[in-house]
Amino acid sequence: MKVGLVLEGGGMRGMFTAGALDVLMENNIMVDGIVGVSAGALFGANLYSNQKGRVIRYSKRYAKDKRYISLRNLVLTGNAVSKRFAYYKVQKIYDPFDNETFKRVNKPFWAVATNIKTGKPTYLEIKDAFKDIEKLRATSALPLSSRIIKVDGNKYMDGAFSDALPINFMKKKGYDKLIVILTQPIKYRKKQMAPKKLKMIRFKYQRYKNFLKAIDSWPKRYNQVVEKIIDMENKKEIFVIRPHKKIWTQLIERDTEKLQSFYDMGVEDTNKIINDLKEYLDIV
Repeated sequence: MKVGLVLEGGGMRGMFTAGALDVLMENNIMVDGIVGVSAGALFGANLYSNQKGRVIRYSKRYAKDKRYISLRNLVLTGNAVSKRFAYYKVQKIYDPFDNETFKRVNKPFWAVATNIKTGKPTYLEIKDAFKDIEKLRATSALPLSSRIIKVDGNKYMDGAFSDALPINFMKKKGYDKLIVILTQPIKYRKKQMAPKKLKMIRFKYQRYKNFLKAIDSWPKRYNQVVEKIIDMENKKEIFVIRPHKKIWTQLIERDTEKLQSFYDMGVEDTNKIINDLKEYLDIV
């Protein structure tokens, strides 16, 4: 039996995911492969590095630090989240990611990115979190707040626009059982982004017609997969962990109490169903 883990993105809603993953670590639940989208990939790597509590720790520590994420960074560098500080200094110096443990696990880990020329998803495999840091940046590069990320000659942005919930990818990879961690409650359905923001995106990325088509069709495709997930969940084909209520947050969230509450929700909601998860996985 191969167990796969699918991690939705969602910016700072990912604190819910961080809490859920910490509960998996507490219960010694390991998987055979992970695919993450955006923040799901960034935070999900800590499962393989076995660093319980790390995501909420550094997220709270640097939430108000303008070197980490700020409009100033966006103006000066084109990236709201600092490449040098957030992706390099924090990961290697200030709150080190255990890359050696991550590599020793030696199990597949993919980050979904959207190829902006084709509008299609690319599943970038992460084998070394430091050497492959640009792949992790690619999966979380949001339009208007990030530069386009180049990896192996291709141009990428956030993976959510092409495959926000990559359950089909994991099924095709041969995973018999799937754990899916969502960052939206069961009744959530995606709507098209605000007209003003969409107009700005259309202007800035007008060269990339397929990328814009992917953005236009994003809500419909997302909602179709949500319905599929619910159906599979009812048939006991997958196991879903999701927040019991809507998480309201900003792109740049500096309220550490909010971050903690999102994380706590992930811990509490997962603890409530942890025995059901063990039963699904046939863990005695």
